[in-house]
Amino acid sequence: MEEHQSHSDLIKEAKEHLKAIFEESKQSIYLFLDDKNKICNNKFAELLGYESPEEWTNVKEPFTQTFVDDESQEKLVSAYQNAMDDFIGSFIEVEWKKKTGGKVKTKVILVPFLFNGHLFALHFID
Repeated sequence: MEEHQSHSDLIKEAKEHLKAIFEESKQSIYLFLDDKNKICNNKFAELLGYESPEEWTNVKEPFTQTFVDDESQEKLVSAYQNAMDDFIGSFIEVEWKKKTGGKVKTKVILVPFLFNGHLFALHFID
């Protein structure tokens, strides 16, 4: 199996594993494996102006350039690296780019999430 196919299957399995959290949380949430393999809940999709989580998930352009304001990119990438390299969670402020061109300021809790031997970054957004 090719790597991108296995990542696709992996994100689907993780989505099912986290289903209750994604559906019941009062926060916006997304789970990130890589630019092409990510999922979010309805709240996060709506926050950024997308019709559905599937529409947001189907965006394949580079994540930070597409969704994160220039001023917030370094903070989010640094928090992501800390999670991936040292299993460190972070609490940071991030300004997101909306689909419509606007911006939205948020607070993000980013935590490492190990599932089936793969390390993801799980994000809770207020």
